Amino acid sequence: MASRTHVQRVRVLYKTILRLHRGLPAEVRPLGDGYVRDEFRRHKGCVESEAIVFLREWTNYAVSLAEQLGLRGPHTAQPLGRYMREEDLEKLRDEQVCQLYELMIAATGKPDGARKKT
Repeated sequence: MASRTHVQRVRVLYKTILRLHRGLPAEVRPLGDGYVRDEFRRHKGCVESEAIVFLREWTNYAVSLAEQLGLRGPHTAQPLGRYMREEDLEKLRDEQVCQLYELMIAATGKPDGARKKT
């Protein structure tokens, strides 16, 4: 029974995140949706200790995104995204740093993260 509840919680979180992504700008939504699908798929068979961390971090993401999108009304919206603290970055495994770098390139179109000046 506990396993079924866990699966249901994961599904609800997954669907919630994809629903939140509907509020993202059209040019980044496919990138976000693809990343979420890949991450949830890759962690499908992870051990319990990883599952706990995984669910906590993705729940924090969903809450943060909801706040940024202003889902309680347009007056509560914030700019999208946030900077990672150096100590959080240092906690990432090499594989995660590579994923983050690839995500940055996909989002900005530039390897150094620089944006075009207009």
